[in-house]
Amino acid sequence: MAEKVAKVGVKKRAGYLYFVDRRGDVSRVEMARGGRKKGRKKQEKVAKVGVKKARGYLYFIDKRGDVSRAKMARGGHRRKKKAKKKKVKKKAKKRKPARRKKRRR
Repeated sequence: MAEKVAKVGVKKRAGYLYFVDRRGDVSRVEMARGGRKKGRKKQEKVAKVGVKKARGYLYFIDKRGDVSRAKMARGGHRRKKKAKKKKVKKKAKKRKPARRKKRRR
């Protein structure tokens, strides 16, 4: 469940990744697209907010362009162990006695 931290109302443009930077401000950087080689992209500040980040929370820009946070998932879920297949003992095939060649006289 996400909770709103600050109302900013940032208008998002296509092709940019919006995030809350280290200082708690809203920044953006041009998204990487397959095959395009450019140097490290400069991030630009979009709005000065100054949010104080708390440990254990993920801060993001929601659909309305406001800063929100959600509790980080830690540990995850344990997966159920797969049931081991029982080894079925193969029945020993009855071997037919080897045919003896008849000796010709």
